[in-house]
Amino acid sequence: MSNSFVSHAKGRYFWAALAFVVVAVIIYGWHDPKQPPNGGTWYGYTLGTIGALMILWLLYLGKRKRNFANGWGTTKGWVSAHIYFGTALLIIGTLHTGFQFGWNIHTLAYVLMCLVIFSGFFGLYAYIVYPGSRNRLKSSQTLDDIFAQLEELDLLVKKIVGKISADNQSLVTSAINRTEFGGNVLDQLVARDRSKVMLNGTLVDNRDQAVVVSQLVERLTLATGDEAQQLTTLVKEYSGRQRLLRIIRRDIRLNAIQEIWLMFHIPMSFGLLAALAAHIVSVFIYW
Repeated sequence: MSNSFVSHAKGRYFWAALAFVVVAVIIYGWHDPKQPPNGGTWYGYTLGTIGALMILWLLYLGKRKRNFANGWGTTKGWVSAHIYFGTALLIIGTLHTGFQFGWNIHTLAYVLMCLVIFSGFFGLYAYIVYPGSRNRLKSSQTLDDIFAQLEELDLLVKKIVGKISADNQSLVTSAINRTEFGGNVLDQLVARDRSKVMLNGTLVDNRDQAVVVSQLVERLTLATGDEAQQLTTLVKEYSGRQRLLRIIRRDIRLNAIQEIWLMFHIPMSFGLLAALAAHIVSVFIYW
């Protein structure tokens, strides 16, 4: 965390944003307009102009972070500034309204601004926490590495089960062939498992491979001799397969959350830009 964008340059942008907010709050409390505070006072216009420029500057990060090598600063520095001045914008924008809200384009722009900022808070949390969580989940391996292990384990399980009774072979082969992960967006978000298995001629749910593992353990208690030894090995290896599938689904879920956050945050940001433009135009026309 000491080298992250949160504490970049010893918190330079945190202190700058904090000072900016403190000055804005002091002036807001000092100025005494004849009408209730609102965006139409001299201070309201000033904060509105500053806020609009801040929004444009913050939206520039999306382009800037892809081209940081071609100009001043670094991606880490720009993201740090984005976080703290984006938070400051919440206060600046609220002071600009004078706490006057209604069913109009001005309040819509404010609401969209809040949605973008608060979704940004979640994005900050996700990008700080999720990469480390995913690395620990996969023991610093890639998802491709986990899939490769799963493929090797499937081959091993099929080899083991081929040495025992046909009904066990049919059970395990059916479960492997009908294992599913990923799916649609909602499936990924909730790590839904639509896996099936053919059991006694009926296709049943096999979420988390629970049915197969339960069946193998039950059959192990009834087995003897060489078959018991083979089933013991099979239960161990199949449990390892179950563990790998859990890792895959959890990793897909965490990745899906980050991707869907971007699908919300970025379009909402452009929606804010459109509402901001409408807000400014309406002010010049009607005020």
